[in-house]
Amino acid sequence: MVLTDTHTHQYYQTDLQKRSEQMQRCFDNGVTRLFLPNVDSNSIPMVFDLVNTYPENCFPMLGLHPCDVKENWQVELKTIKEAIPANKIYAIGEIGIDLYWDKSTLDIQIEAFKIQIGWAKELKLPIVIHCRNSFDEVFQVLQEEQDENLRGILHCFTGNLEQANKLIDMGFYLGIGGVVTYKNSGLDKIVEQVDLKHIVLETDAPYLTPVPFRGKPNESSYLTYVAEKVADLHQMPVEKVAEITTENSRMIFGV
Repeated sequence: MVLTDTHTHQYYQTDLQKRSEQMQRCFDNGVTRLFLPNVDSNSIPMVFDLVNTYPENCFPMLGLHPCDVKENWQVELKTIKEAIPANKIYAIGEIGIDLYWDKSTLDIQIEAFKIQIGWAKELKLPIVIHCRNSFDEVFQVLQEEQDENLRGILHCFTGNLEQANKLIDMGFYLGIGGVVTYKNSGLDKIVEQVDLKHIVLETDAPYLTPVPFRGKPNESSYLTYVAEKVADLHQMPVEKVAEITTENSRMIFGV
């Protein structure tokens, strides 16, 4: 069984012994493909350190997280863009709009989002979208930017069925993580109505830890709990969920 974590910040674990143990737990659980988004220029070396240590298992993507779109966002974008030609990357991400923490930066978040969508189109790469309290704003940008080169994943999807279908109709995949295991999230009701051909799995480690470890730091090996929940919702073997969602990830990222 091969499981693919399409969104993990596993590189935040800087204790090399602990990191090695976490990666071994991944492999023991069949989680052998990890896609790593940076968040800002400072996290780029962290991403590539893990990629270079596990080149067969870790795949980098680069972008500026919307929560890091601040006064110096143009400098940050320049630094990130300059890192792209020097490295093989598989997506532009994570990028998008976050109105949970700071609504005052909406205008520059949209501007940064559109610039990075432009990079992805130019490079024929998918985008990985961060969307928190901002579905309407994100969707409007996607509509404005829509063409044959716009594709990717709505990471950490927690929306309703109507929103899911809007994204699917545009050719986007839904990133499903630990929230689907939360008792009152309601995400389980949505996921059971969405064909698995539109879904990929993720952890967003060290955040959004699935049950039964909720409240503790997340790690990519816990993707098995997400996969088992999705398998239960779709009444199929977890191996089949792994097969379908990993194949979806191959179609998106080309690896």
